[in-house]
Amino acid sequence: MSDENQPASAEADTPATGLDAPPDRLCVHANSPHFDETVLRRGVGIRFKGRQRHDIEEYSISEGWVRVQAGKTVDRKGQPLMLKLNGPVEAWFEDLGEDAPVARA
Repeated sequence: MSDENQPASAEADTPATGLDAPPDRLCVHANSPHFDETVLRRGVGIRFKGRQRHDIEEYSISEGWVRVQAGKTVDRKGQPLMLKLNGPVEAWFEDLGEDAPVARA
């Protein structure tokens, strides 16, 4: 018997858990406690408020926020100024392809 006639699974609509989903919180800056080089090498896709974004510096799925750089402005230590934006956040590993499990709150 083949599985071709089986209905599509509802797994795509449920929150992902385990190794197939990115962590709840991640930052791209090495000096952050939420930095994880191995996770970043896999590539993490971020959807914020229903729109895929590529300029996210840090995110928290459970708290519902992302941090983005505020233009080219830097503080007195040379670090970029960040804006914290609130809203629904979804994350997935890009190396898993189109049907990757999505982590959401």
